[in-house]
Amino acid sequence: MFTGIVEEIGTVKSINSNFISISASKIFDDIKLGDSIAVNGVCLTVTRFDKNTFDADVSNETLRRTNFGQLKSGSKVNLERAMPMNGRFGGHIVSGHIDDTGIIKSIKKDNGFLTLEISAKENIMRYIIEKGSVTIDGISLTIANLYDKSFDIAVIIHTIKETILQYKREGDIVNIENDVIGKYVERLLFKQDNIHNIKKNKIDMNFLLKNGF
Repeated sequence: MFTGIVEEIGTVKSINSNFISISASKIFDDIKLGDSIAVNGVCLTVTRFDKNTFDADVSNETLRRTNFGQLKSGSKVNLERAMPMNGRFGGHIVSGHIDDTGIIKSIKKDNGFLTLEISAKENIMRYIIEKGSVTIDGISLTIANLYDKSFDIAVIIHTIKETILQYKREGDIVNIENDVIGKYVERLLFKQDNIHNIKKNKIDMNFLLKNGF
């Protein structure tokens, strides 16, 4: 479990179809074999490490769902260790399981702040709500505006400096994880046999009112 508060920017040393190696510094304070580390929002398992580098396996599902196919040696990535049970919950609930990717449609600058418009497919947009939370490349962000096929995120100067958003350009692909709470609520309210076949459950507002909710 993560919070979407990036700890540092790492650098990809090497990557192929089933393996990635990343160099960093801060996250090695207490790193152990088998630890979970979010890389651009993707939960990866540490399979080897030394004083400033860790390796992780990369599955075909990860390559298919994320922007890892765009990474190469020298690419910058956001890093966050899993949240400790006694840690401060600074962002929102982030699982590290990417739902899909989006594309940066526009970047607007305003006195050092940034507004990014991100276009996304329906499977992402269905869970996007104005002023709700979304994870972009592992960063917990707030949705500023909502459109039919895209949404805006407003980014403060600190977040720009501490994450790879400072390197982003229009047309770049980003990893998106929707707020997991919305997905669980939908699953409880609707019987979903598959993504294309959703049947209404018996739980509705009348049911909730009759049962004291």
